[in-house]
Amino acid sequence: MTDTSARHIPPQSTGSMDIPRALEPFVEFATALRGAGMAVAPEQVQAFIAGVGLLGPRSIGDIRRAAHATFGPGPDRIETFNAIFDAVFLGRALSAPAMGEPEDMPQAFDAGDLDLMPESPEEDPSGADATTAERLFARMLAPDDDEAALRSFARAAPGTLPRRKSRRSAPGNGRLADPRRAFRDMLRRDGEISQLPTRHRRTRQRRVLVLVDVSGSMKAGTDGALRLCHALVQAGERVEAFTLGTRLTRVTRALKHRNREQALTLASGLVADWDGGTRLGEALAVFLSVPRFASFARGALVIMVSDGLERGGPEALAASMTRLRGLAWSVLWLSPLASDPAYRPETGAMQAIFPMLDRLGDGSTPTSLAREILAFSKGARA
Repeated sequence: MTDTSARHIPPQSTGSMDIPRALEPFVEFATALRGAGMAVAPEQVQAFIAGVGLLGPRSIGDIRRAAHATFGPGPDRIETFNAIFDAVFLGRALSAPAMGEPEDMPQAFDAGDLDLMPESPEEDPSGADATTAERLFARMLAPDDDEAALRSFARAAPGTLPRRKSRRSAPGNGRLADPRRAFRDMLRRDGEISQLPTRHRRTRQRRVLVLVDVSGSMKAGTDGALRLCHALVQAGERVEAFTLGTRLTRVTRALKHRNREQALTLASGLVADWDGGTRLGEALAVFLSVPRFASFARGALVIMVSDGLERGGPEALAASMTRLRGLAWSVLWLSPLASDPAYRPETGAMQAIFPMLDRLGDGSTPTSLAREILAFSKGARA
């Protein structure tokens, strides 16, 4: 007997927030295709889900074939279609293209290769040793030493993170007239009304976008930054988290797991460019080139955790930050180098983007990250 339960999904269910968890990737895939400019009808989404149910897929390849058969991407969109499929169903990262040629040094490879690059024995805080080569491997995160600070942050964040006015309103003292309450009062008082009822606009938490630099120069603080990201994703209403290095990787879904160690283990498996090179400008450009990702920054509090030791000239990072700043509500840049009160940006890239930042703060430990985020949120403009 064939399973036809998936066929009877009402058309409006693809746009509803109350969908079964098992169907979330399928709806998210359709949304991502629309964001990339592809025409996707609700009937196609239903047919895709029904087709997967009929196939009883044994591998991700069966789901991919069902997607191709249902949505029918043209030859010129196959590559984009497959990239979106991999990002949604496999959690794969998008690679940031390198500027210029690979470095002239032993065992340094271009972004397309999967060979490992040995770690540099020395680090130059000026940014001269920031590299465009990438190192691809999984990484085990260190044990947590800031449990108390993270618990305190998780308790304080929901009431402290910045809010904005929503389109919904609620009864109360405001500037909007409330006709329904007014008519009800008139019915109770034989057509008389002594005071016009009003409504006020509700508020909702602003979207928060966290971008974590996972390059080699940030190795000492990457684990703590991801632990702070997990606490923020759990405490916030709408939080998105990405890692940047030689690639761009969305780790939001992994960090939504309530168990911290399980979430960080999943995130560690998703990120392939741990402790590699630094291509902040190019990775941000990739982020902004994907409409769905760029929408996460619109009206959001953007938190960048990076030392800003960009390889090469500042042009790529300055161009990306100019566009990101135009989308965001505020930009908070947290650098481990800023733990010194006398710190001032010295690299060309940081000097170029410094006027675009609302604050440059200390990002050396999870405790300092939490303190900076809460302090900025309390003093930020409404």
